[in-house]
Amino acid sequence: MKKLEIVIKPEKLENLKVILDGSKASGVMITNIMGYGNQKGFRHLYRGAEYKVNLLPKLKVETVVDDKAASEIIDQVVEQIKTGNYGDGKIFVYDVEDAVRIRTGEHGQDAL
Repeated sequence: MKKLEIVIKPEKLENLKVILDGSKASGVMITNIMGYGNQKGFRHLYRGAEYKVNLLPKLKVETVVDDKAASEIIDQVVEQIKTGNYGDGKIFVYDVEDAVRIRTGEHGQDAL
């Protein structure tokens, strides 16, 4: 099993949900986050004063899926979410040793 942490622009959430709903993702967790990457934010001019905004709003979408579904999701996200500009986001992939459904005590794939 793989845990995917997908960091995206907030306006891309609906596109990502379509991808995850069409795959074998049985659940997702979404967190509002702030941060910056290579772009280091942007400069903004307001009433003649220039200031730097270096923490940009992002969303972190987390899901745990089987290995095959993970590679399919990654390919679809890269294909459909990217704009080619800085700030498109990142996907972090982690191995998951086990998952346990608390209600039934099921382990592994059955717990998803």
